[in-house]
Amino acid sequence: MPTAPSPPRPRRWIAGLVLFLLVLAVAAALVLPRWLIRPFAPQTPEDVALAFALRRWAPVGTILALIAGLILTVRLWSGGRWWSRTLAVLALVPLGAAVVFSRQNVFEKMFRPLGQAAASAPAAEARWVEDGDPVLSVAMNGDAAAYPVRQVSYHHVVEDTVGGVPVAVTY
Repeated sequence: MPTAPSPPRPRRWIAGLVLFLLVLAVAAALVLPRWLIRPFAPQTPEDVALAFALRRWAPVGTILALIAGLILTVRLWSGGRWWSRTLAVLALVPLGAAVVFSRQNVFEKMFRPLGQAAASAPAAEARWVEDGDPVLSVAMNGDAAAYPVRQVSYHHVVEDTVGGVPVAVTY
């Protein structure tokens, strides 16, 4: 007569829950800085400080989370069913990816400087600038250029050459 499967041991259930919470915590640590410092959203000094703190600690935190995830996966492996083993191994995928992504500067990717080719156009051809739009202007060595504030506020920096001199326009 077949025996009924025994209910999961509380320690296995807790280890699985901790592994799941590790994945959520690592995902939050990588997503939260992007969400707190998004373009055109109000930002408080506390939000900026939290975003930079998470960015600073993410490389160490993700390695520690991956090590803890490996330990939990080894513990869950012994005596586990095929589906619990599969879930434990699959939890290592986002933990390992987080180790890689935590080393990339999200702020540089979000606020990439507007390059010279995208910034230059004769005033008559600049259809993306409305008549009343405020602009930042630079004049050097008999040459002049104007940059719409709306465009500069997203990129934060425009790299260009005005009058033969490389300039970085920001405010």
